[in-house]
Parts: sequence; structure tokens; C-alpha cells
Amino acid sequence: MDLRAIAMGVAFAVMWASAFTSARIIVADAPPLTALALRFLCSGLIGVGIATWLGQSARLTRAQWRATVVFGICQNALYLGLTFVALQTIEASLAAIIASTMPLLVALGGLLVFGERVTPLGVGGLVTGMLGVAIIMGARLSGGVDLFGVGMAALGVLSLTVATMAVRGASSGGNVLMIVGLQMLVGSAALAVTAAILEDWQVTWSLKMVLAFAYTTLVPGLAATFVWFRLVNRIGAVRAATYHFLSPFFGVTIAALLLGERLSLLDLLGVAVVMLGIWAVQVARRRTT
Repeated sequence: MDLRAIAMGVAFAVMWASAFTSARIIVADAPPLTALALRFLCSGLIGVGIATWLGQSARLTRAQWRATVVFGICQNALYLGLTFVALQTIEASLAAIIASTMPLLVALGGLLVFGERVTPLGVGGLVTGMLGVAIIMGARLSGGVDLFGVGMAALGVLSLTVATMAVRGASSGGNVLMIVGLQMLVGSAALAVTAAILEDWQVTWSLKMVLAFAYTTLVPGLAATFVWFRLVNRIGAVRAATYHFLSPFFGVTIAALLLGERLSLLDLLGVAVVMLGIWAVQVARRRTT
């Protein structure tokens, strides 16, 4: 048993899931795209600075550059940009649950687009995961939820699915921290242009917002991405993605503890079903690789 990989996987799941709560705090007081562009600028400069100090090079292979740009745009600009916009009108717990369906979408995309073989366990996991999402969305829709925010979060997770397919190319060949910093700077540049066109600079300053910004810059922004790349290099993308099944639980738990978001029994049931579906899909994929 690789205890270090397990610790890295759990740490990544906690850090990744906590980002929805900190983001919810930020967008309550600041324009989402501008705040996110600044977050990635800070994270990227810190990452590149530390990587340079460690002797890592920005001379990447063509495949690394291509994957880094795709990852920076799809995950940082599109996925997180759309999610930050969604968090203005939907709860952090719901955004975390929607985002956690990424492994299911990756598996479904592999089946429909690339014709990958899916075992009965994998098919059962896909059906189970989608059933869990249906349970949660049914409960939320009956209780009243902003459909625009849900749509933005759904588009975001589709972009995250594309970004995940580029991880292996972006993280192979060393220079991991340098690549992490560079893909954040790519996202920052794309978001800055969009924010300049669509948003006004109106910020309500508070200690809570500043602390949330600092946290999301350093922990989900920099540390989680670095840990993810290292985990993929250590155990492979398929096995690393297994730890995403923990994200729904951590996402709703952190939002409930820090933001006081209420969860119904149907929400909890849906989270459990989604987790089971993600676990089944990833176990099935691991057995076929």
C-alpha cells in the first residue's frame, strides 16, 4: 500500500473541495472574474518564482506547452471562471457536487467519443453517479435554485473534463512546479481580458474576504494543483482520479461547517450515491488499464 499516495490523494480532495467555500466568500464581495484573474496572477508568479529558485526550467517540450495552455484555459479560465460566476447565485455545496461529476463525464466521454471499453462495473458506476446527481438536483429544484448558476457550473465541469485529459501531457518530463505556475498565468491572462470587458471594479473590503482570497490563492490554487500533478506522476491519471470520489463529501461538509449551508436528507443521499458511482467508475477504469 502506497501510504504517501493515499495521503496525497486525500489532501488533494480536501484542498480541492474547500475551494468552493472560499470562492463563495470572495464573490460575495468582489467581481468574480477579476478576483480569479488576480488569484491566478499571484499563484502563478509565486509558483514560477519558487520553481526558478529550485532550478526548474521554463523550456518545455512542444507537447508540454500545448497541454499547459489547454489546461490553463480549460481549467483555470473556463472551469473556474464559470464556477466563480455560478457561485454568485448557487451554494458552494451544490457547485462542489456538480464539479465532482467530472470523473463520470471523463468515463462517459471515453465511451461515447473514443469507444473505450467499459466493464459492467463501470457502466453501473456511470448509472449510479448520474442517479445521485438526479436525486440532488431534484431536491434542489423543488426547493428553488438559480438555473443560470447551475448552467454555468455545468459548463464549467465540461471544461474541467477537457482539462483533465491534458494533465498527463502537461505533467510529464519534470518541471512540475514551473508548469503549475505557467498554466495559472495562462488562465490569469485569459480571465483578465474577459474581466476588463464584462466587469466593473467594485469590491467590499473585509477581513473575511481577504483571508479567503489568500487561502484560495495558496492552498486550492497552488498547493492542490501541485499535489495533483505529483500524484498523477506517482500513480497515473486513472488511479489519481479515484480520489475525486471524496470531493462531494468534503465539499458539502466544509460548506456546512464554514458557511452554515443546510443539507437535506435527499442531499446527503445523493452525495453518497454520487460517491459510490465515482468510486465504481474509477475502480473499473483501473482494472482495464
